[in-house]
Amino acid sequence: MRETRYKAALKFVLLIGVISFFADLTYEGARSVYGPFLAGLSASATVVSVVTGFGELVGYGFRLISGRWADRTRSFWAIALFGYSVQLLAVPALALANNWPTAAALIILERFGRATRNPPRDAMLSHAGSEIGFGWAFGTHEALDQFGALFGPLLVAGVLVWRGSYRLAFAATLIPMAICLSMVLVAHHVYPRPHDLEVKSWSIETKGLPGVYWTYLAGAALVAAGFVDFPLIAFHFTRVSSVPKDMVPVAYAIAMGVSGAGSLVLGRSFDRVGVVLLIPLTLIAAAFAPLVFLGGFWPALFGVAVWGLGMGVHEAIIPAVVAPMVSSDRRASAYGLFTAGYGVFWFIGSAIIGVLYTCSIMAAVLFSLGSQFAAIPFFFAVKRRLRVAPRT
Repeated sequence: MRETRYKAALKFVLLIGVISFFADLTYEGARSVYGPFLAGLSASATVVSVVTGFGELVGYGFRLISGRWADRTRSFWAIALFGYSVQLLAVPALALANNWPTAAALIILERFGRATRNPPRDAMLSHAGSEIGFGWAFGTHEALDQFGALFGPLLVAGVLVWRGSYRLAFAATLIPMAICLSMVLVAHHVYPRPHDLEVKSWSIETKGLPGVYWTYLAGAALVAAGFVDFPLIAFHFTRVSSVPKDMVPVAYAIAMGVSGAGSLVLGRSFDRVGVVLLIPLTLIAAAFAPLVFLGGFWPALFGVAVWGLGMGVHEAIIPAVVAPMVSSDRRASAYGLFTAGYGVFWFIGSAIIGVLYTCSIMAAVLFSLGSQFAAIPFFFAVKRRLRVAPRT
């Protein structure tokens, strides 16, 4: 019986991972050139940073609503399908944008769709994670997700080399978009009740959110505030010519490849080691800022790889830590609230970094480092208070 449950849970994680592969193939390919595309539409560094930062605010903030919506209605699949549809349709529509305000609106709409579908999706993943290990579930999913993010920028780079047209590159994402939406319908048909995969003994039964949850949110928010979104990195590469224009999507693909491969290792390591893993990973990931903003070609590429490792931590380990903190019937709300706070600080940090970058690149780097280092005491506090048995 245990083996049957394990196989069913693993197959579900893999199926959701395939969906995320095609979703990321669609929107991450586009995101790899948001910075240069907006710059080509006469947007400034501040505009790029604020637009992408506000997009992240919407992309995380609305999860507070969609998470509660999912928990109250239990319509996880319907909400997820709506979110996937809105997000993925906005990407090829960028081919029609003729000015930066229109492009900005579509970029923000894409983030809104992602915000809508993520809490119910993460809640469904956590049900499977209670059987196979939260770190392994989120890590495996994130690996497939990021491999889509690897091939998406390569697709865009190929179109740019072939035709040199951002609009044609955006239009090319129609194909993975259609595949992704079809796969969501398949997953709903095969696994109509993913909550049946939940192993109740893994949940901490509580009527509210425990204190350790809020401590963890404070630490994660500081990391988010200091973490730069890739469009500003791409804008910097184009502005100072440290990385050639045609290489920018390739650099993003490198980051996504590192993130995907790292997620598998980090997810399994989390199940064995626990939240303490976040402490050294945060210190390592923070090094991206001086590398990408102060270095030449090779340091910048290495910095992008370190940035990709940080993204793997954000998308695989950080949500895995939340799952054992709350009961299964409140998990979508917990993810929604957590990522809403995360997104608010991401936006605030992005806006500050964008303004600092305009005045002094060194000031932007120091802010990024300081904010992420400030999260370490909070993670130590979480380590002392959170007790979850390791998976073997």
